[in-house]
Amino acid sequence: MKRFRPRLRPFARALPIGAASAASAACVMLGACSHRDETAWQGYVEGEFVYLASSQSGKLTRLDVARGQHVDANAVVFTLESVDEANALRQAQQQLAAASAQFADLRTGKRAPEVGVTSAQLAQAVATARKAELQSARDEAQYRAGGIPKGQLDDSRAAADAARAQVRELTDAVEVARLPGRPQQLLAQAAFVEAAQAAVAQAQWKLDQTRVAAPAGGRVYDTLYRVGEWVQAGSPVVQMLPPQNVKVRFFVPQAVVGSLAPGRALTIRCDGCASDVAARITYVSSSAEYTPPVIYSNESRSKLVFMVEARPSVDDAQRLHPGQPVSVTLR
Repeated sequence: MKRFRPRLRPFARALPIGAASAASAACVMLGACSHRDETAWQGYVEGEFVYLASSQSGKLTRLDVARGQHVDANAVVFTLESVDEANALRQAQQQLAAASAQFADLRTGKRAPEVGVTSAQLAQAVATARKAELQSARDEAQYRAGGIPKGQLDDSRAAADAARAQVRELTDAVEVARLPGRPQQLLAQAAFVEAAQAAVAQAQWKLDQTRVAAPAGGRVYDTLYRVGEWVQAGSPVVQMLPPQNVKVRFFVPQAVVGSLAPGRALTIRCDGCASDVAARITYVSSSAEYTPPVIYSNESRSKLVFMVEARPSVDDAQRLHPGQPVSVTLR
């Protein structure tokens, strides 16, 4: 098929209205027929939408936003039913309380009343031992005087020895009762406490996931569920667009792409915009994107175009809408 190459001829009279319109349209597409020095490239507005979803499944109980509404950062946009999550949190908290109480009990040893009972037994044994010592001393004197036989003295000495042994036993028992649990028992119980704390944190996180908030301020573009519907985990409920996610895409010929770099200032013009919108280049494609269907050039290299992306400021981005056609010029 033979490629059409327009030939420019001088006109002795003004172009008809239809021809002038066609020529104007061609000039707009190329950005090459302007009488000014600046060249305009055609592009469009694109939005990187944020889809808000929960990691939990449940019935949608509240939808706090509507399509077209502006929401602030951290504002709750929807809530799921959370009965199971709340019960799981309470259970985890009670288990943590039980594990912590057991750990504290091991660290303090036996209860004070138990220690008191053993201490009373020790006092009684001390009194018994003192009495046995006195009896043994009297029997020693009686034996030396010939008043008692040797067997009675031996019994008295044995009773005194037994009483002293009882005192030593109960003294050790009191000290043991005041000691905390063994080191390995303490380590094991401390691990139970940490596991219970982790379970509480996990249950709290799951409960928090039933209330989803906006990660940034922006406009709600769509709501995908109604109140009362069941929402699967990971299914988007609200589609929103923060202004910082608005960008402009346009295409430039290969002769120009080398002069563009991230950070370069641009001016964006759009129909209905009261004033121009300032933006800066954020991305320049390293490879050719596509060839337009109609090429108004005599050089084949001009068929190659490269995609460029630019972002306006957050305030100016609110004036632009995804899909809106724009023209871009360098500043």
